[in-house]
Amino acid sequence: MREYVRISLELHLFFARIMKEHAFFLEAGFMRKDSAWIQRADFFRVQFEDLLRETVQLSDRMIGCHVLESEELVTPFTLDAERGTSRLSGIVLDSSITEMEKKLQCGREISVTREIFGRVQRLNGRAIGLLNGLIQFKENILREVGRCRLFTVNYPLLIRHIMREARLYRAMVMKVMSGREISFKSLQNTEDFWNRIMMEHALFIRGLLDPSEEELIETADKFAMDYKALLERAKKQEDCAIEELREKSLEETRHLREFKTAGTRGILECEIESLILPLLADHVLREANHYIRILQHGYEWREA
Repeated sequence: MREYVRISLELHLFFARIMKEHAFFLEAGFMRKDSAWIQRADFFRVQFEDLLRETVQLSDRMIGCHVLESEELVTPFTLDAERGTSRLSGIVLDSSITEMEKKLQCGREISVTREIFGRVQRLNGRAIGLLNGLIQFKENILREVGRCRLFTVNYPLLIRHIMREARLYRAMVMKVMSGREISFKSLQNTEDFWNRIMMEHALFIRGLLDPSEEELIETADKFAMDYKALLERAKKQEDCAIEELREKSLEETRHLREFKTAGTRGILECEIESLILPLLADHVLREANHYIRILQHGYEWREA
């Protein structure tokens, strides 16, 4: 029962924030005339914000220390990135949730009561319902953009990118709800998934930087090519090279995290010319932190 609660809370702490930000990026990317699309995106943003708020309220001393220490939930930039993005976009983001998260502690000091277990079960069910709706919404956007009946500043690849993340989140919650473990056996597929995500981050960063930022564009392009090479190596499925590939993925993602950290700082301090909102920079940094934690510690689904 405790493991079910811990795993569920850790998933929602990371992914519910990611989903609410996906909805925000979609909302901010539509044209003014597309008010129905804007309202639908705003609905999902608010709903996932509420889901995250409730998760945070349940999570103190309930989650693993590796997760809390990884900075995949919040970074030193998240609060400023949210406030700056709210100011720039006019869309109000509830930064009080971030302030609550920064105070969370890890551990196993609180017993899991039937009431807590029931609340987490309902949280999981609610997440599945919201994810079903959000995935369909993203599919609808992609379809209408592909037919040239809807315009958004978000790349079609970005919409497919965030759809894959939503499907991963849904699949993981469903596994937890069914009692199935997410174990080291699935780690190779996880690496392929996140290496592709990291590659696409580099591509998006390259495409959103001002053309004058030649050095940063060149660096982002190199990261994209490096991750593409890792993905191609993984296709060969050479068992003897799995550990070597994992080390390469970890090394590459640590370098990418440094690049994203410098980029997030530069965007917050208005030193980089780009179309990148501060929250987007922090968003991709948190995803790199999440991937590094998985590569270092795997999925800790069993009691230590």
